[in-house]
Amino acid sequence: MSDPFDGTERSLGQLVASATAEMSALVHDEIALAKAEIRQDVKRGAIGGGAATAAGVVLLFSLPMLSFALAYGINTWTGGHNGEGGWNLAWCFLLSFAANVLLAGLLGLFAVAKFKKVKKPERTIASAKQTAAVMQNVKPHPRPVADAAPLALEKAATVGRSSA
Repeated sequence: MSDPFDGTERSLGQLVASATAEMSALVHDEIALAKAEIRQDVKRGAIGGGAATAAGVVLLFSLPMLSFALAYGINTWTGGHNGEGGWNLAWCFLLSFAANVLLAGLLGLFAVAKFKKVKKPERTIASAKQTAAVMQNVKPHPRPVADAAPLALEKAATVGRSSA
């Protein structure tokens, strides 16, 4: 009969420690994967949010200044600067407003395009599902009945040592 502690077989404590270390590493890897995917999506969302904010700021704060400058520029361009009259200022201001709305619309479309690229962390979800499936199928190894008495004595000795 061979010695069970000759280095070829590990003790129950070693097996538990090894399983705990491997589970800990697996959980850390899952968390790292989730962080990487979420960080990328947060960056895309931030860019889209920045573009949407820029669209709102452009539309809100530049309208008065830009509208006046553009309307008077259109009036001047159509002949209003030399006394020939040019276009009516109302049409010039309406055209100026349309240009601002077009710019805000383009920035809004850019923001929507960035928001559509934000996805759920698919690799993390798939990896977590795979890990859960593996963990559900794990079954403990049955112990032989003949070894029950020495195992009980070993446990009693371990408990006695740990409380001393």
